[in-house]
Amino acid sequence: MATEPADNPAQLSFPDLPRLELDQLLGQLVERAQEVMGTQGRLRSLLQANRMIGGDLEVPTVLRHAVAAARELVGAEYAAIGVLGPTGGLTEFIHDGMDPDTVARLGHPPQGKGLLGAVLERPAALRLRHLTDDPRSAGAPPGHPPMDGFLGVPIRVRGELFGAFYLVNSTRGSEFTAEDEELLGALAASVGGAVDNARLYEAARSRGEWLSASAAVTRQLLAGESDGDASPLRLIAERTRDIARADLVLVLRPPGREAAPAELTIEVSVGADSDHLRGRAVPVEKSVSGRVFLTAEPALLAHLTDGTGLSAITSGEVELGPMMAVPLLGSGRVHGVLTAARLNGRPGFTDADLDMAGSFANHAALAIELADARTEQQRFLLLDERERIAADLHDHVIQRMFGDGLALQGLLAKVGPGPVANRIRSVVQDLDENIRLIRSTVFQLQQDPSAPEDGGRGRLLEVLADVRPVLGFDPDLRFSGLREDGLRAVVIDDLLAVLRETLTNVARHAGARAAEVDVRSEDGWLTLRVTDDGRGIGDSTPGTGLADMRRRAERHGGECTLAGAEGGGTVVSWSVPLGRR
Repeated sequence: MATEPADNPAQLSFPDLPRLELDQLLGQLVERAQEVMGTQGRLRSLLQANRMIGGDLEVPTVLRHAVAAARELVGAEYAAIGVLGPTGGLTEFIHDGMDPDTVARLGHPPQGKGLLGAVLERPAALRLRHLTDDPRSAGAPPGHPPMDGFLGVPIRVRGELFGAFYLVNSTRGSEFTAEDEELLGALAASVGGAVDNARLYEAARSRGEWLSASAAVTRQLLAGESDGDASPLRLIAERTRDIARADLVLVLRPPGREAAPAELTIEVSVGADSDHLRGRAVPVEKSVSGRVFLTAEPALLAHLTDGTGLSAITSGEVELGPMMAVPLLGSGRVHGVLTAARLNGRPGFTDADLDMAGSFANHAALAIELADARTEQQRFLLLDERERIAADLHDHVIQRMFGDGLALQGLLAKVGPGPVANRIRSVVQDLDENIRLIRSTVFQLQQDPSAPEDGGRGRLLEVLADVRPVLGFDPDLRFSGLREDGLRAVVIDDLLAVLRETLTNVARHAGARAAEVDVRSEDGWLTLRVTDDGRGIGDSTPGTGLADMRRRAERHGGECTLAGAEGGGTVVSWSVPLGRR
């Protein structure tokens, strides 16, 4: 029987066992190669994410890019970054993977409780196959998409806890793996470095803006531009709002120059609810602004509470959250307080914000001291001019009028009874009345309008000086026949209270540009009449202020009325009889 040669390929064969081992080795090699390629791909994704995150110089942008990169890198259906607040809990929650309708339906973001808080409390990575495996899981709110697997990794900035990554529902398997945890930890380290760099950049940028604002305020002070809405205090408030990213900035000052006032008045307000707050009084006792004023030490609050004295006087349309207050420290005393606040839910102010705002507030104190110095200079010039006018009136005008009166009286002796004589007597009486009025004017001109006085006239001037910053202009004041020796102290007190309340209402509600105050005593009645050119009464309902003014008039047997002024505006008239005891 013929046989084929041994070297015929068709006759070659291999044992089954070695061939099986070779197939297994090749399969393992391919599997390892695929794992290496997959790992390489994830490492490339990590490097790409690091480049994207490291190129950002703003913290919000860094966090948005980081949460999107984490979701793609690890393979999760939903991803989020929670930012730890200064007093615990989450102040920010940046998420990726949910559509806007779902987010709107869920409402308020998480507060950092349950599993979210557990990652921050330990703080350490937390990986769960099922959320229900951990007793701290509080479950999802109604309307939330289904959640199962969970991976949380803390984020640190310079060794301090900043927040955490939260990933839910792995898209690459039934659960997150140790490799996912390791990759997310590496990304968290990169995010910490990027946030630190962004903070340093933000601090340098903010410092430059503060310095630029300081230079702008200094230029305005040296230029002497301090009237109207361009006043230095308002400019300081506006720049503080812009640079500190605040929603509301206030400048509070004491009504007078006393060292320990009972309340502070909001002279300047810019931002949310500013129109409602301007002119309001904040008690010094048990308020943050009052404590800053008395101690000259700045204050930083994570959240505004009723104890600050501000939230109780807002309109209720805005809800304030973080707040900082710095003293307006001048040469030897505190002139007031600069306060900045953000809306509830926004991040709090930092120590760097407080430090820069405190330095910037010194320019506010400089503005006040320069304004006071200019006011003092103008006061001296005004007194000199008043003295000159008073001397001219007394030495020339009154003497000539007195001589004219004597001449008319001499002429009267030569004229017989009749209409001409009656007319001459009337003219002489008018001259006597005018001489009396001019002498009263001379006396007023010789008084220092800014000096405190115990009499009614001086106290009226003090009221006008107190409300002038709130009004934004000087009301016109007229006296006629006012004899202070005939006024009881209780009448003067009520008169001053009514005047202050009326002018405060003008500042808050009228939107007026001018006002006239007329105080006169005639026919046995003392009458205060305040007229403004504001928007008028309209359909508004008088409040408790008008009721109090009427009560003060009625207890003296008088009356108080409110009416529209001719040509627009409002007239408040308050009258009491002088003879009643």
